[in-house]
Amino acid sequence: MSGVVGEYFEALRTQDWARLATCLAADVHRVGPYRDVVDGKQAYVDFLARVIPTLKGYDLKVARVRFFDARSAVAEISEFADVRGVRTEFPEVILFALDTAGVIAGIDIYLKQAPPPRP
Repeated sequence: MSGVVGEYFEALRTQDWARLATCLAADVHRVGPYRDVVDGKQAYVDFLARVIPTLKGYDLKVARVRFFDARSAVAEISEFADVRGVRTEFPEVILFALDTAGVIAGIDIYLKQAPPPRP
């Protein structure tokens, strides 16, 4: 995978925060899976640098990325972490908006959840 979205995921996977910052617009707007919002490049990089290292055994796998056009893409990924000693997968879909300079200006993250248990 190439381009800014590929760079973003590789930087996230390797926790290379300086590299990740180069993928983001100064005014990047990120909405997380719980409607949590982070605005601005430095705030978002700081947020990830604070959260990701706390996830024991963190890993990230990209299943696919599809560009709608030069300014928008969707990615299907899975993040993994050890939760109470159990390797756990967190499947997600992420929508990306790119600005005219070709860097990420918008990120919307959606968790894929299992259906509730049947009664």
